[in-house]
Amino acid sequence: LAATPVGREDGGLSGPPLRGLALATTRDIYRLTRGRIPIIGCGGIASAEDALAFARAGASFVQIYSSMTLDGPGKVREIKDGLVDLLKGRRWADVVGEDAK
Repeated sequence: LAATPVGREDGGLSGPPLRGLALATTRDIYRLTRGRIPIIGCGGIASAEDALAFARAGASFVQIYSSMTLDGPGKVREIKDGLVDLLKGRRWADVVGEDAK
């Protein structure tokens, strides 16, 4: 990220610019720990699709911050409702680590 324009800006870096790196790191940690420890996925989660991608990468939980700050507290329900649709009757635990195995 340091070589990108966003990485050279002053201040903290959060939200969508971190998503790819955060997903890859979540996947790596899941593989290295063989899924034995809970992982909290964070970094660019702004939709149900993003949250599900973190679950599939190995996150037991997800944290949202930037999207809730920008879109308001209703973002949590929006993501939760979207996850219910995307999971199609499956449980969160059923998909944790799917893409990391």
